[in-house]
Amino acid sequence: MSDIDARLSELGLTLPDAPAPAANYVPYVQSGNMLYISGQISQGPDGLILGKLGADLDVDAGQKAAAACALSLLAQAKAACGGDLGKIKRVVKLTGFVNSTPDFTDQPKVINGASDLFVAVLGDAGRHARAAVSAGALPLGVAVEIDAIFELA
Repeated sequence: MSDIDARLSELGLTLPDAPAPAANYVPYVQSGNMLYISGQISQGPDGLILGKLGADLDVDAGQKAAAACALSLLAQAKAACGGDLGKIKRVVKLTGFVNSTPDFTDQPKVINGASDLFVAVLGDAGRHARAAVSAGALPLGVAVEIDAIFELA
C-alpha cells in the first residue's frame, strides 16, 4: 500500500473504478514522465452529480462535485500506474469546468473542492497550477468536469 493509499484511507475516501471513456478517446496518455488524464465528470456512488451552479446547486454542492472529479482523476492515475499510486510525483495542473449560469462568478471556489482534496491526499505534491472556467452546459448535464496533468516519478 502506497502512502497515498494510506492517506486516502485515513481520510475515509474510496477511489471509484476508473471510468471508461464515453467516446473515441482514451482515459489517459503517458508521455515520458507526464500523465495527461482526460476530463472526469462529476459522479459519485449514487450516479451522476447533475445541475447548474447559480441555479440548481450552491457552492458547497459544487465543491463536493469537484471533489468527486478529483477522486476519478486519482482512479485514472492509479490505472495508468498499474495500481501503484506511489508513482505519482505531483499534480501539475488542473482545468476545471463548472456548469453555471451566466451571472455565477464563484467557479474558483467550486474547483477548490478538487484542489483541497489533492492537497489533503498528497500534501505539497498536490499543489498545482489551475484554471477554473464557466461552461453554459457540460456533458450529460453534470455540474463539474476536470482534467489533469500529473508528473510521475
